[in-house]
Amino acid sequence: MRVERWGRVPYRVAWDRQLEVLEQVQAGAEDTLVLVEHPPVLTLGASFHKENLLLSLEEYAARGIEIHETDRGGDVTYHGPNQLVIYPIFDLGRHGRDLHRWLRGLEETMIVTSREFGLAAERFPPNTGAWVNGRKIAAIGIKVRRWVSLHGIALNCDLDLTVFDTFVPCGIHGHGVTSLSEETGRNVGINDAAPVVVAAFSEVFGSTPRESAPGSG
Repeated sequence: MRVERWGRVPYRVAWDRQLEVLEQVQAGAEDTLVLVEHPPVLTLGASFHKENLLLSLEEYAARGIEIHETDRGGDVTYHGPNQLVIYPIFDLGRHGRDLHRWLRGLEETMIVTSREFGLAAERFPPNTGAWVNGRKIAAIGIKVRRWVSLHGIALNCDLDLTVFDTFVPCGIHGHGVTSLSEETGRNVGINDAAPVVVAAFSEVFGSTPRESAPGSG
């Protein structure tokens, strides 16, 4: 499993890079786990409903929040500073070729990650993601092309949670959003979470991590 750390890059730049890695994996390259952070952005999934945006487009722009349509599943999701975004660009032919199993595996990586911080995360069907005390700590939305997965997971580390009051996260009413810092009562940053996430992916998917510079193969 190749691990690439992209730092903080705009969402659109990361999307273009995802497509480059996708082609590599489709051509037989090893599974690639991307860890990245984005400037503030709302991404709209294939099931997006416009009423889930509670502000006007002008108001989001005034707050410095971009909006991008995507081809992943789900509704509206936020990415921003101090949130770890995880793009597992994996060939699902190596992992059972089963979308349900893949999603449950991604949830398990977040359950394992949360456990390392002393938190009892759980699933909350029929909703995807990982939840702690009834609040979502990690959102999941994917797209699969020729059995290679794109998009992935947003793990809330130490971000400002008030931004989630400006939209309906993932289109789910009545359930809040939380973070590693909020639940542990201490500052848990991206650099704290990243190695734990890599170890969780290694455990859940039986892959040996190999650090790689972006584009180096």
